[in-house]
Amino acid sequence: MVINKAEKFNFLNTEESSGLDSINVAKANNIKSFDVVSAFNNDPFVGHLSTPITTSNITKTYLGLLPAYKAGLSPLLRGINIGFVHGYFLLGPFVQLGPLRDSQVANFVGFVSTLSLIIILTTCLLIYGFVTFSEAKDKAEPNMLNILSSKGWNQFTSGFIVGGFGGASIAYIGLKLINFNLAPF
Repeated sequence: MVINKAEKFNFLNTEESSGLDSINVAKANNIKSFDVVSAFNNDPFVGHLSTPITTSNITKTYLGLLPAYKAGLSPLLRGINIGFVHGYFLLGPFVQLGPLRDSQVANFVGFVSTLSLIIILTTCLLIYGFVTFSEAKDKAEPNMLNILSSKGWNQFTSGFIVGGFGGASIAYIGLKLINFNLAPF
């Protein structure tokens, strides 16, 4: 099976191809060259490119510590963690960049907007779970990650909305209690 048919053809003229002689010599002598970007596990059919960033231990450790992949968490706790962070950080853009940002009700309108967005995101999670996971498929194949089942996804979605409302509430209370108006000096 020939994977790279293009190597047989010379698309460059003779002046341009002279710089490629060292690559051809290395291939002829079976000298392995270092490729910065290559196929994952040397399998071109995987559909993933292996780069120094995607295959480094730092990246793998960071992704392993995220709530979606952390070992030992139930789907409900995963949803609460992810929802809390989303609710907490979504309030700021609505308060600072919303159309009522210069009024006295900017914090409350931002809070209501954040809750509305959390409800929309939860509806999207419900639709995704309904379409992707079914009870019959769950019984047929067990998953390593317990969130990838209909029961686990429903728990995750429930945790997401509770965490989202909690995070937005904590951020709103913080905005009400702490005065961030700094006088210019």
